[in-house]
Amino acid sequence: MAQNGAQALLQTLVDCDVDVCFTNPGTSEMHFVAALDQQPGMRAILGLFEGVVTGAADGYGRMAGKPACTLLHLGPGLANGLANLHNARRARTPIVNVVGEHATYHRALDAPLTSDIEGFARPVSGWIEVSEQAEDVARDGARAVQAAYAGSGQIATLILPADSAWNDCPESATPLSRPAKTKVATAQVEAVARVLRSGEPTVLLCNGDAVTEKGLALLGKIATATGASLMGDTFIGRIERGVGRVEIPRLPYFAEQAEEALQRFAHVVLVDTKAPVSFFAYPGKASTLTPEHAGLHTLAEPGENTLQALADLVDALDANAAVAPLTELQRPELPEGALTPESIAQSVAALMPEQAIVVNEAATAGFAMPGFTACAPQHSWLDLTGGAIGMGMPAAVGAAVACPDRPVLSLQADGSGMYTLQALWTQARENLNVTTVLFSNRKYAILQVEFMRVGAVNPGRKAMDMMELTRPDLDWVALAQGMGVEAVKVENAAAFNQAVAAALSNNGPNLIEAVL
Repeated sequence: MAQNGAQALLQTLVDCDVDVCFTNPGTSEMHFVAALDQQPGMRAILGLFEGVVTGAADGYGRMAGKPACTLLHLGPGLANGLANLHNARRARTPIVNVVGEHATYHRALDAPLTSDIEGFARPVSGWIEVSEQAEDVARDGARAVQAAYAGSGQIATLILPADSAWNDCPESATPLSRPAKTKVATAQVEAVARVLRSGEPTVLLCNGDAVTEKGLALLGKIATATGASLMGDTFIGRIERGVGRVEIPRLPYFAEQAEEALQRFAHVVLVDTKAPVSFFAYPGKASTLTPEHAGLHTLAEPGENTLQALADLVDALDANAAVAPLTELQRPELPEGALTPESIAQSVAALMPEQAIVVNEAATAGFAMPGFTACAPQHSWLDLTGGAIGMGMPAAVGAAVACPDRPVLSLQADGSGMYTLQALWTQARENLNVTTVLFSNRKYAILQVEFMRVGAVNPGRKAMDMMELTRPDLDWVALAQGMGVEAVKVENAAAFNQAVAAALSNNGPNLIEAVL
């Protein structure tokens, strides 16, 4: 049976176990859209803004452990989705990013939407290919999936000219083998083992595979056997937390606090991460955070086989019999009185269901949440990894699609929520089990803090207006209801407790505006 390039590409993706497409298509992608109708193995989910599409693919990939594909419209569509592709790159999320392009013979005419798509894609992509001919599309699709799995996961961008989509393609392509992770050298493991045996204060700074359930268990054995400390990066793509798991603190966000947290250590061992740096430059302050007196060592770099390196390190330390410190269930009482970040965190910890997925973009309002939820039931925790705000609600979409049997709790600051609030519409359309806790402090609170920290003192009314979300106040209940999501506004702890309990008992999407 004859097929075109779009049909062959879709069949190839499905054969490669890519079965979800988050999309916001345009004219150049219509043959791909038509092919979706004929491909029962691919679920198609519409986002009303490309940042929702790419953020959903990020959340999906983090939870599913495999790529979704996106479908974006030409260079401007890709550009609209770049911020959340940046976050996905920092989270090392596998994504197959399909971007439509003008037909090959049309590109030279400089039509209004012509742009440098490869130039837009390059900063966020680990692999880029333009399928110039229809007969190449299926093969390139299989290569894109293989590339998405490279290292710890990356974005593979396949650019699909319209004529490559509509012209005939002989057949779909056979799936390619997934690339193996590089084994960490024995000498490197032994060098770290010597550091840990030295008895000098040592911290293992961790991310990636090190903070999976298996990685944390191995880290716990190492910490018990050697007395070393464990610490996670400030923001982590996905970490497993809660009862029966090893809980680790995070490196603080503010540079001064991070420096203080690391100051007592003679050695910093990097496990699936890089040396810590300040998020921004500040006048008169250091950008690198490793203490000058501390030795910096690497057990495993991102993309290497971290779990094998940790297992080898346990063997080298003769720590297999060591008992890792596991978290025990401790639910706090439901809070009463005023609604504050602390009382919200206490309520969430008291009511969190088993196997929840927490998507955290609470920003400054969520500072109390990690501490209160450390001893909650088992849950997966997803952070804003790249600092480009607007990730939270889209990632919650992707996580809910990846794990339909698990409740998703989206912790969302109001300022960053406005970047991609269209994700609520997708949650409603797909009837996703997402409860959004909207922290409504009506300001960009982090900017107010940073204004002072960079030395720009004595802000006036014009400066403060750039950091306040007032005149008018945002009405999140109306915004959510306008997109089909049930919503309620609460202003005290008792009302919040009631709203959370009700939302978690409802399998559809809900939003709770918590006015602070």
